[in-house]
Amino acid sequence: MAEQSSQKGWRDEYKNKLVTAEEAAAQVQSGDWIVVPPVNSAPIDILNALAARKDEIQKVKIASNLLIYPFAFLGGDYVGKITYYSGYCGPLERMFMPQGNVVPFPMHLSKAYKALDRAKAHDVAMIEVTPPDDRGYMNFGPCGVAYGRYATKKCRKVIAQVNSKTPWVHGIENVVHVSEVDFIVEKDHDLPVVPEIEITDVEKKIGEHIAERIEDGATIQLGIGGIPNAVAYFLHEKKDLGVHAEILSDAIAELAELGVITGRKKTIFRDKIAVGGLIIGSKRLLDFCDDNPTILSMPIQIANHYDTIRRHDNLCSINSALTVDLTGQIASETIGHLQYSATGGQADFVRGALASKGGKSFIALPATGRNKDGSLMSRIVLNFAPGTVVTTPRSDAMYIVTEYGVADLYMRSIPDRVKAMISIAHPDFREDLERQAFEAGLLIPATLPVNV
Repeated sequence: MAEQSSQKGWRDEYKNKLVTAEEAAAQVQSGDWIVVPPVNSAPIDILNALAARKDEIQKVKIASNLLIYPFAFLGGDYVGKITYYSGYCGPLERMFMPQGNVVPFPMHLSKAYKALDRAKAHDVAMIEVTPPDDRGYMNFGPCGVAYGRYATKKCRKVIAQVNSKTPWVHGIENVVHVSEVDFIVEKDHDLPVVPEIEITDVEKKIGEHIAERIEDGATIQLGIGGIPNAVAYFLHEKKDLGVHAEILSDAIAELAELGVITGRKKTIFRDKIAVGGLIIGSKRLLDFCDDNPTILSMPIQIANHYDTIRRHDNLCSINSALTVDLTGQIASETIGHLQYSATGGQADFVRGALASKGGKSFIALPATGRNKDGSLMSRIVLNFAPGTVVTTPRSDAMYIVTEYGVADLYMRSIPDRVKAMISIAHPDFREDLERQAFEAGLLIPATLPVNV
């Protein structure tokens, strides 16, 4: 009888908390901070209803990451009314940023909860969840776990959109009870997806260089995009890999279906084929992760924590960069002063991999890009453009990979680093880079003694 009474209690409570999206959005007051789950777990209908209140509110601030739905509040006409603070800028944020209402909020994603604390972002949590189970627990879905429990515990108001199309993802701190939310909106919509990205020939060469250095039984960290997909393409013959990553992408579903990733050799979370904080990809990936007990999601502060990462033996971390200098400084988030991406979990995983027994860290990038006039430019440079942010310091750099090969920089001298970096630059730029390095004193002429 007690069990029946308890179930009846939460069901009645659920009904009593039901409101429309407009009524939920009306709970936001001028000056409020709103914490919103990233990527595909943002409650679209409530946020659209909030955007419709543009002329009623001022100085509302939304904190999230890597949004993939084109919310109206990203536009310039919302300046001073609803401003978006992004801890990780993706293509959509880059598109809207020139309009002046997308504010970069740099941080290691593993420290996102600290950034939110320091900003006193404790007013409103807006989350999207599954319908409740028989005990009244609702699941945060593919990306809501990232800092969902932080938000529901800290914020004075918790508003939940219940979307029956949200996948139930197994994990740690991955649910919220009906009793913990203040308002509930029932509204279904398809989750925004990221289409699979076609792999270029350059990315295939990079992927092949990395894959041949990954051993059977390793645990890998793959991100999202062409290069991670290319690495996965060349892992098809590997055995008993595991995954521990910030982002679980379509490559994970593909490798699992091929039997490549099993988790059998992992030193922690053994037999969980993939562990991470964000599930980002196509509908195929979301369907694969739905109620899949071999997938484990967890808050970013746990998934990306140095101590979590380093406990995996043979952890192979694979990340991308925009440009790398001749000594191994890695720039992955800005082009000059222009915010392009974010710190994310790169530094966490680079350092975690270096501390892992048998671990390896790979930073991958195409050797060239294009200038505004269409001319070819080297992504391996003597000096960064003014304003360029160093994401990972050279002292943490291990393997830098382009389509021309792999430069091993770990614990090497400056001249050795420079020569290795020049060897993986585009051939058209190598002579000039060597000349620049001599002029800058980074390389010592062979006729001079070398002090070791």
